[in-house]
Amino acid sequence: MSARSSKPHEVVERALELSRADGCVVIADEQSTANLRWAGNALTTNGVTRGRTLTVVATVDGKEGTASGVVSRSAVTPDELEPLVRAAEAAARGAGPAEDAQPLVTGVQRSPEFTEAPAETSSAVFADFAPALGEAFARARAGGRELYGFANHEMVSSYLGTSTGLRLRHDQPNGTLELNAKSPDRTRSAWAGRSTRDFKDVDPAALDAELAVRLGWAERRVELPAGRYETLLPPTAVADLLIYQMWSASGRDAVEGRTVFSKPGGGTRVGEKLTDLPLTLRSDPNEPGLESAPFVIAHSSGGDQSVFDNGLPLAGTEWMREGELRHLTTSRHSAGLTGLPVAPGIDNIVLDGGEDRSLEEMVANTGRGLLLTCLWYIREVDPASLLLTGLTRDGVYLVENGEVTGEVNNFRFNESPVGVLGRATEAGRTEKTLPREWSDWFTRAAMPALRVPDFNMSSVSQGV
Repeated sequence: MSARSSKPHEVVERALELSRADGCVVIADEQSTANLRWAGNALTTNGVTRGRTLTVVATVDGKEGTASGVVSRSAVTPDELEPLVRAAEAAARGAGPAEDAQPLVTGVQRSPEFTEAPAETSSAVFADFAPALGEAFARARAGGRELYGFANHEMVSSYLGTSTGLRLRHDQPNGTLELNAKSPDRTRSAWAGRSTRDFKDVDPAALDAELAVRLGWAERRVELPAGRYETLLPPTAVADLLIYQMWSASGRDAVEGRTVFSKPGGGTRVGEKLTDLPLTLRSDPNEPGLESAPFVIAHSSGGDQSVFDNGLPLAGTEWMREGELRHLTTSRHSAGLTGLPVAPGIDNIVLDGGEDRSLEEMVANTGRGLLLTCLWYIREVDPASLLLTGLTRDGVYLVENGEVTGEVNNFRFNESPVGVLGRATEAGRTEKTLPREWSDWFTRAAMPALRVPDFNMSSVSQGV
């Protein structure tokens, strides 16, 4: 029997039957992907891939506490299943007591579709998108533009079973589109990206039209020095900053005095105002269009994630409410250590509460400032203040008297997401966006554009 001829739920059940540990968690992830790539207004490659990864978590009770062992492998055949389970058990017996040990999640939890075949994607997901992309190629060619980019669609069906009786399943579609337009001499470049569940809400013609406008702006070039500028951050740039903030919002690290969310003298900044704007930062597994797993799926322990929490139900969480910090991320273990509520991470993020203004309307209300396209190569400089550095990319534009008057050079920036929120004077309309820097790890985001009166462009960059 091949690895894929056995049904995922049967693999989970068999692994649990084979387990001799005191506790066991098994996660089977069935993944399929479909992709298109193009360059110079022509498709270059397309393909479909499929695979399975099996993760076994064994827990062993001892006199000093409970130990855990985790082993993950791809393409496990039926003959390899028992050795995998034994390897997880051996890892647990060879480990010391797990710091994050908790009783495995209990309760009668069973997904009705647990025994059904995994969801799969295929090239059919591009049935409407591909012809529309071809039409965009023709328009770009006629307009003297070259389009480059890729579209990727992934479907992951996760089957989670535990020795305590949980049988849960979640199907996660994930689509990304990145489109880059260049002038024929390659001196001008503009980028647009979209996150989508099924490519039915992506319009290549509209994206090409947007990029054509940006290439037109770039026909006039203006050199500006480093400095602090009034800056309009589009939703994609806001997403990249706030995703990193969310990744850095560990409750345990804050209590231990190591992060920007640590309170001087001890404790955390929960309850403090981070911004005067009435903004709410939240995550919700049931957010329309951004749906994510409604229970914890943890393939490893670390930080505020714990394999012992697998199957723990997730609910909507407000990380910041009307500008006030409300929650930091915790596992059951770190919540017990810190006295904070249990608040595991959730695989989407939304910032709302801004005005119902489009980015174009915000540009029209700008006397003089910069309009960014996106950020990239973001790196942490100082965890205590969450100071980040990074570069602008694919278009920084000068706004004068409500109009874009040209393209300026790229910059390196030095900013803290918390500082940006604290100094922002305007937030626009919240819309789904693709975080460009973090799209390999995180795609489900909805953000407004932000106006920051003094964004720190610390040096000029030669990048494009």
